[in-house]
Amino acid sequence: MTAPEAPTSAPGPGRARKLPGPLVVLVAVPLLVSFALWAFAWPAARTAPRDLPLGVAGPAAATAPVEARLEQHPDAFALHRYADEAAAREAIRDRDVYGALVATPRGPKLLTASAAGPAVAQLLTQAAAEAAPDGTRLRTEDVVPPPPGDPRGSALSASVLPLALAGVATGALVTLMRLRGTRGMLALLAAAALVGLAATALTDSWLGVLAGDWWAEVGAFGLTVLAVSSAVAGLGALLGLKGIGAGAMLSVLLGNPWSGVPSAPELLPAPVGTLGQWLPPGAGGTLLRGVGFFDGRAVDTPVLVLTVWSVLGLTALALGGLRGARQRAAAPLSAGRDTPSVMRS
Repeated sequence: MTAPEAPTSAPGPGRARKLPGPLVVLVAVPLLVSFALWAFAWPAARTAPRDLPLGVAGPAAATAPVEARLEQHPDAFALHRYADEAAAREAIRDRDVYGALVATPRGPKLLTASAAGPAVAQLLTQAAAEAAPDGTRLRTEDVVPPPPGDPRGSALSASVLPLALAGVATGALVTLMRLRGTRGMLALLAAAALVGLAATALTDSWLGVLAGDWWAEVGAFGLTVLAVSSAVAGLGALLGLKGIGAGAMLSVLLGNPWSGVPSAPELLPAPVGTLGQWLPPGAGGTLLRGVGFFDGRAVDTPVLVLTVWSVLGLTALALGGLRGARQRAAAPLSAGRDTPSVMRS
């Protein structure tokens, strides 16, 4: 006689029923693609100046008509007034403003900084031409141009995604290789330092797309990669594979399109422009501009943001190592308790 088949237990009211694999794919892939398209396409489609810092220099009587025309675009520009052209130039170099309209005896003059963002310089040129008095010819001068190796300023914009991917890959490898505690922290620090050296050698020494202090650029590249990789590894230590996905989403799907590096944070819709600067890719791009083109000016905030991400990620990685060590130490004790004792005869 054949043995009766074991009855299959129907899922009870408290037992979750798993979705079939193909159904999960059919639902997850369109949702992921839609989310990625929203994250990338929405900011690009809504690019416009929003409180963009712009200087106005010269006597009040001469600048009043220009200011009146600029203020016809509500919330587009945040005007900063300066006494003369020299003060406006210094403000541009300090990254207080993206450009300045100067009233001169020969007519209006626009000072720009293409190194701060070619898209912003083009937008300011168009806005200044519209704001200039009728019948006058607008003169322009690029106070901080990009280096000859990257005249259109596109190389820096293209470097944000590779840095984010390098950080995600490093953090994922540390997680998958189960590097915790000191070993994981040293691996992340060493990888970030090597990426910083390689990236600076490529972009500064070979391509010539950065023109700042060499070692400051190494630090900027390395700190950006460290912030991303430590965040991914820290989340991985706490959440496992889900943590890697969360870190990749923050850095690639959100941090990259919200960084504002191809344009400017003030050109992105609210609150994307602000949030992007609090994520590692946006802070890293701003830091690279500061050390690469502006002699390290106005980099306090991005350095702080990247440092906080790095410290939090490394702390989470260390906590994951401590938790793993406690679990390994407790395993023999629990195994000993579970082993039945042999009674002596």
